[in-house]
Amino acid sequence: MKSNTMPVLVVAGALLALGLVPFLGSSYHLAVAIGILSQLVLATAWALFSGTTRYVSLATVAFFGIGAYTVAVLGEVLPWALVLATATAIGTAVAVLVGLSTLRLSGVYFVIFSFGLAELIRQLVTWFEVNVSQSMGRYVFIDITQESIFWHLFALAALVFLVGWLIQRSRLGLALRVIGDDETVARHCGIDTTRAKFLLFAISAAFMTLTGAIMAPRWTYLDPTIAFNPVVSFQVLIMALLGGAHRLWGPLLGVIPLTILFEVLGANFPNYFSILLGLVFMLIVYGVPNGVAGLIEGTRLKPLLLQTRRPA
Repeated sequence: MKSNTMPVLVVAGALLALGLVPFLGSSYHLAVAIGILSQLVLATAWALFSGTTRYVSLATVAFFGIGAYTVAVLGEVLPWALVLATATAIGTAVAVLVGLSTLRLSGVYFVIFSFGLAELIRQLVTWFEVNVSQSMGRYVFIDITQESIFWHLFALAALVFLVGWLIQRSRLGLALRVIGDDETVARHCGIDTTRAKFLLFAISAAFMTLTGAIMAPRWTYLDPTIAFNPVVSFQVLIMALLGGAHRLWGPLLGVIPLTILFEVLGANFPNYFSILLGLVFMLIVYGVPNGVAGLIEGTRLKPLLLQTRRPA
């Protein structure tokens, strides 16, 4: 099987299997499938930026929360399609503003800033709710069924893979791969590294924001603590690393098993979930540093390596 064929088959097979859940599964299976799809979009969008540039971002929940809270504020005021468009526009605008001022950072400085960004936005929303709206949360009453949420996320998952596939085959994708290998070399090659990172950061943030907006109706009540829960950022990071953030189809291999695992841990060990999450993170980093995709690629390359080393 050609190397460029397997990723397409993996993604298509996974989406096909998930697409059968509303027809063959129960309401519980549908809820799990919604969780898988939402995490799949978030992890793949995260890998679009961080997997290629090697810039580890912990700002996922910042954009996810912006999308969710926009729906909580405007969900009963505007039509559903316009709410989603507004949420995406706000998330993208924040990403543009942040990207213009911070994407010159690198390494641990960018990691710390991205984590601080999520906390800053949460505190700003909390201040607004307490001092302006005189409340600490909002009820979300929108007539959107679980099936509708599922199909929204299903379409978004297909779209994020399509966009990622197109980016990989563009000049932007080539520039980002060079940046990921060595940003200094990329600059010497004439690549506008800031512009390339800025564009992909905004695209990634748009998908994250839209995911949060689509997921918001699942909660009857939203407050800043729920919408901007930092665990979301760490879960997405763990899932992408387990599957393999260096490949577009890699996060898929981490999202499905870990979503099911976190579902079991959250239901049976709610008081120890954060501790268990940390243990899972450590096991993945030390045990599968290149992700499942790296293991698969290594297994496929072994026969070729043996052939090249075999004496004539």
